[in-house]
Amino acid sequence: MSPETEHPLRYALVNELHARPSPRLSAPATCVFVAFKEPRDAANRDRKADMAHLTELTDRHGGPRPDPEDSHYQGRLGRHDLKWESHTEFVTYMAMTPGLPIRPFDPSAAAIFPEEWQQHAPGKRVAAVIVQIDILPEDPQEALDRIGDWFARDSLTAVWVLEEAAMIAGDFRIDSDGWMRFSVFVRPDVGEGRIGRIVHRLVELETYRAMSMLGLGRARSLSRRLNELEPGLTAIVDGMSDDGRPADEVLQELLAVSIELETEAVQHSFRFGATSAYEAIVMDRINALRETRLSGRQMLTEFMRRRYRPAMRTVKSAEERLRSMIERANRAAELLRTRVDVERSAQNQMLLERMDRRADLQLRLQHTVEGLSVVAISYYAVGLLSYALYPLAQGIGLGKPYLTAALTPITVLAVWWSMRRIKQRLHHSHDRPDAEL
Repeated sequence: MSPETEHPLRYALVNELHARPSPRLSAPATCVFVAFKEPRDAANRDRKADMAHLTELTDRHGGPRPDPEDSHYQGRLGRHDLKWESHTEFVTYMAMTPGLPIRPFDPSAAAIFPEEWQQHAPGKRVAAVIVQIDILPEDPQEALDRIGDWFARDSLTAVWVLEEAAMIAGDFRIDSDGWMRFSVFVRPDVGEGRIGRIVHRLVELETYRAMSMLGLGRARSLSRRLNELEPGLTAIVDGMSDDGRPADEVLQELLAVSIELETEAVQHSFRFGATSAYEAIVMDRINALRETRLSGRQMLTEFMRRRYRPAMRTVKSAEERLRSMIERANRAAELLRTRVDVERSAQNQMLLERMDRRADLQLRLQHTVEGLSVVAISYYAVGLLSYALYPLAQGIGLGKPYLTAALTPITVLAVWWSMRRIKQRLHHSHDRPDAEL
């Protein structure tokens, strides 16, 4: 096949399907998992810092260095198999070691991730999990007796998964050393790939649960802010029918509240969207385990329904409340703008009426001035003509008073006719501005 016929992203997109395979594990084994996230704007973090942190870990244990351009890494660090992945907001490290510690969930199992190294991480730790994988005893009750000593009874979940191929248990609590614990008991005939997928889904379940619940704190702070803004918005909407207040003033107050709401929406939109996506992944990972009840114990779906889902509903409630308040503010703004437009139209109509009255007065004044101008011009014209024609009038025996009397009507009519002609020419040139071009 010619390269010209292939889409430039075809191979890259297919390779992405196989870029992050689940680990392969054989029981007994211990898995230690940590996830780090930048506290702010994690999606736009400096990913070179993440790679430098990973390189520091591989150098500590003498393992192969990662490729700076990769978003995932797998390598052997001493007795541990390390798997690293870079996600949109966080990075994860999973170290898998054969065998179990002498003391169940001994924190020494996490020595591959030294405390000093974790403190130098670009972000903060959002998940830290220890998973112990062991062979399921012939009598499953023996496994139940063990987990009874490892986990808190009030929040313990213990279920069969994958058609009773394995038993998993955990209490979703953080122990005194900062780790969350899960126990996995697998039947002797379960393959390494299947064990790896079970463990991978467990640690992903905890990681995405933690990431989704980051929205809970934001939702609570948003709810407090909305509690402060809602009385003001309600007062503005209730006062819109008050004709005593100018609509422009009310509109400015409403715009100030709208700006606050839009600011909150911009600041919370990414986190709420991510929370919804992470919640879907959490429920997908639970469904992928295909759990069934074990000896009347609490199931993962039951635990999530009672402990996790209320938090997610709180986030959705805050998001919907913010959206509802923005819509209310927008509707009120539209009504106020309509009111302002109506008032301005009325004001413009009154202004036009006043302008019409003024134009009428100006026209009357112009006519008056024109009449006075005819009289004034005629007066001076009669005087000039009298002086010019008086010598001739004396020759025919006509006195000056009679000459003036004879000239007056003729002069007035001539001046009036001349001004009328000038006015007509001005109006004609105004109606046809291109007449003189």
